[in-house]
Amino acid sequence: MGNNRAALQTRIRVAAKQEPADLVIRGGRIVNVFTGELMEGDIAIVEGMIAGIGAYEGKEIVDAQGRYIVPGFIDGHVHIESSLLTPQQFARVSLLHGVTTVVTDPHEIANVAGAAGIQYMLDAAEGLPLDCYVMLPSCVPATPFESNGAQLGAEELAPFYGHPKVLGLAEVMDYPSVASTDARMLHKIAMAQEAGAVIDGHAAGISREGLNVYMAADIRSDHESVSLQEARDRLDLGMYLMIREGTVAKDLEALLPAVTPRNARRCLFVTDDKLIDDLLSEGSIDHIVRLAVGRGLDPVTAIQMATLNTAECFRLRHHGAIAAGYQADLLLLDDLEQVTIHQVYKRGRCVVDAGRLVEEAFPSTAPESGSCNASGKLPGLNAKKVEAAHLAIPLQGDRCHVIAIIPNSLVTRHRIEQVDVKDGCFFPSVNSDLLKLAVIERHNATGNVGVGVVQGFGLKRGAIATTVAHDSHNIVVVGTSDDDMLAAIDEVTRTGGGAAVVAGREVLASLPLPIAGLLSDRPYLEVYEGLKQLGLAMAQIGASEAFNPLLTLSFLTLPVIPHLKLTDKGLFDFNSFSHIPVEA
Repeated sequence: MGNNRAALQTRIRVAAKQEPADLVIRGGRIVNVFTGELMEGDIAIVEGMIAGIGAYEGKEIVDAQGRYIVPGFIDGHVHIESSLLTPQQFARVSLLHGVTTVVTDPHEIANVAGAAGIQYMLDAAEGLPLDCYVMLPSCVPATPFESNGAQLGAEELAPFYGHPKVLGLAEVMDYPSVASTDARMLHKIAMAQEAGAVIDGHAAGISREGLNVYMAADIRSDHESVSLQEARDRLDLGMYLMIREGTVAKDLEALLPAVTPRNARRCLFVTDDKLIDDLLSEGSIDHIVRLAVGRGLDPVTAIQMATLNTAECFRLRHHGAIAAGYQADLLLLDDLEQVTIHQVYKRGRCVVDAGRLVEEAFPSTAPESGSCNASGKLPGLNAKKVEAAHLAIPLQGDRCHVIAIIPNSLVTRHRIEQVDVKDGCFFPSVNSDLLKLAVIERHNATGNVGVGVVQGFGLKRGAIATTVAHDSHNIVVVGTSDDDMLAAIDEVTRTGGGAAVVAGREVLASLPLPIAGLLSDRPYLEVYEGLKQLGLAMAQIGASEAFNPLLTLSFLTLPVIPHLKLTDKGLFDFNSFSHIPVEA
């Protein structure tokens, strides 16, 4: 309390010009996200906070030289694990793109390691020049129709609500449990309400009237709109509309027409899931702002959606604006429409200068990957040995239910196709692009293996396997032959988790992810290079270039997204919310 009072006193004295600021940034055009206008004035910063805007003196002066000054960007919903990076490495990439704050849901690592996974993410983000706020995973496991590594009830989540970086309950994706007032789900929601926390939604495929169920449960946001009508439904009924543009799900073009001058303050940008290669080549929230402006959105409105709107959605009172009493998270832009970043300031300290990270801004040490539990490391792989017999799909006839990929979408089509049969079992056909898909349980050695048929990958030979398989993160593999699928499974098992591309039983590329089978322990440029090698190998075996095959594969196991998916327990039909046989 004493330190807070001293900081408050200092800030007030600087605001009143009784003391000089630590830093004054002058000569810039400030984007006022409250009024939507540009304004001028010195920005006085002390102890990481803005003390005032006007005419100020400081111990250090920075001349913005006419550049635009905007608040640091905020990603309103992101799974850091999808970048394949630790929080430390993710922070470095995010800051290069002007993202100074993220609201993350450690749902992925929690499904593998439970509460220890959440604690790891909180610990690993400590002391970084990036604010990593956490929404506690609401659905671990996501559904009872798959096997994961942990169970998180209200009791396991309760201790985290006292952490200063925990904001609330993350994307509630088990809509049936909310609608049926399941006692365990209501306990989690009620606990969040009692803690004064916010609650995120996950309303994929939910009807307009179904959204009322979420609103009645105090769930006020959603990032799963994929059509213009769905976006309007959410805004009409009082939800915050999260416009998502990630690696697989690219919804901006479809949803942006829903944004109007009257409702824009209820809209914000999120990436959800984005791989390191796309983060480096495209960017993060800065990329979404550029796209939105390029499609006709007013630049200041786009900046507002990327900053203040997100802060207000998550009740971050000191983020998202350039004003006295706000955290000094600032971007100096050469161009407002192209979002050309000259400098990034985090809590009043320059962390990116002319496209380069300021290394002194980062902590010299980072927590070990296993620092959060007594065993010395997070849970990895515990799968039973898989043999060819486990991959067989016996058929009486020649027609199967098929998972049909929609490029750059989490949603799949449910088709019934005539397939090739050999020795009474499904036989993959590269000509028809009908390949075998398998999910192998890897947490508790149950021996579960779910098998199905998928169309759209375009492989001419070989197989792709990964332990990143939302949301339970079992091993998922797609291939043209059992031999190559088994070789790919063996490789990701050997590395303690990761991704691999195989052809002729030869490993063409492999990316180890030893932290819970989800994250690399290497610097981001090394991870990027490993992912690039995977991409080259996937192209070598004929994988489609119309979408990201690896990330698409990792979402074919997510049963809470329409329409047909595969879990370790079998083929799952979203419409009936039940497993169905492969044979049609």
